[in-house]
Amino acid sequence: MRVFAYEFVTGGGLVGQPLPAGLAREADMMLRALLCDLAAVPGVQLVTSRDPRLGELTGTEVLATREGEESLASYHRGLAAADAAWPTAPEAAGVLEQLAQLTLTEGKLLLGCPPDAIRLSASKLHTAAVLAGAGIPTVPTFARASGMPPAPGRWVVKPDDGAGCDSTEVVPHWREAQERLQAGNGRLVAQPWVEGDPRSLSLLCAAGQAVLLSVNQQCMRIRNGRLSLVGLGVNAVPDPSGHYGALARSVAAAIPSLRGYVGIDFIQTEEGPVVLEINPRLTTSYCGLRSALGVNVAELVLELSRSGMLPTLPRRRAAQRIDLALEAPGD
Repeated sequence: MRVFAYEFVTGGGLVGQPLPAGLAREADMMLRALLCDLAAVPGVQLVTSRDPRLGELTGTEVLATREGEESLASYHRGLAAADAAWPTAPEAAGVLEQLAQLTLTEGKLLLGCPPDAIRLSASKLHTAAVLAGAGIPTVPTFARASGMPPAPGRWVVKPDDGAGCDSTEVVPHWREAQERLQAGNGRLVAQPWVEGDPRSLSLLCAAGQAVLLSVNQQCMRIRNGRLSLVGLGVNAVPDPSGHYGALARSVAAAIPSLRGYVGIDFIQTEEGPVVLEINPRLTTSYCGLRSALGVNVAELVLELSRSGMLPTLPRRRAAQRIDLALEAPGD
């Protein structure tokens, strides 16, 4: 099987635009981890695409982006050269959904979430409504200033369809959050700041079911009112009672179209986990999973995508915590 592993930032999605160093570095980490895992699967041949401004990749067929071509031209060429595609891209502006739909339209095997799951997960407002409707604790999310309660303390304002901490602002008062929403013309959402420990789940989903891979610790920083993720502890939090696994299964049941590798961001409060958002794609935590678990998650996703069912996890070696630094000196 020829698999096209495509990462939007490093693979030509920003051709003709600036290539932010920090974003490209983190995206390249994910791509290289995915390529390494896929290369270890018997019978898999790899092809990827590459922005020529980045360093070379070895051991993989590479489609270089061409001067003057549209941003998704390399994705079309990669699809034509493969049997299956694994797209990784921001949910913002419908990019990831578009890639998933193109894959299905071309009759290729999609190694990821289908377009409808991406469309729902891309909206923080809609995601919160669906999860809350299923009884899952979720951070209150508001898209209209008139609907916001005058809750004291800090608030977070972010794009409704943003990915990760993209353009996420922390403001000291609810009135400032109101003003941001009013100026955002329906593109922003506001959430009250929830005290607790920022964490994430890495899981596999299929047919409304999920298996938990790891619980990850997130290291966040606020600088000049901007929130950013600066480090990760992959597989840092044990789950002896199984309540994180139960949370993963509840989310999968609430959004049964989720498929493949999925990330869930949440806050661990004194009362329990409160979900922030769902990432229907590879997350940076993926980069540490093979070392942390001794399991090739890409091979499991291939098995899942062929069968439509959750695979049986292989017996793991002794699990460990893997720390990932996401900043370079000077950031």
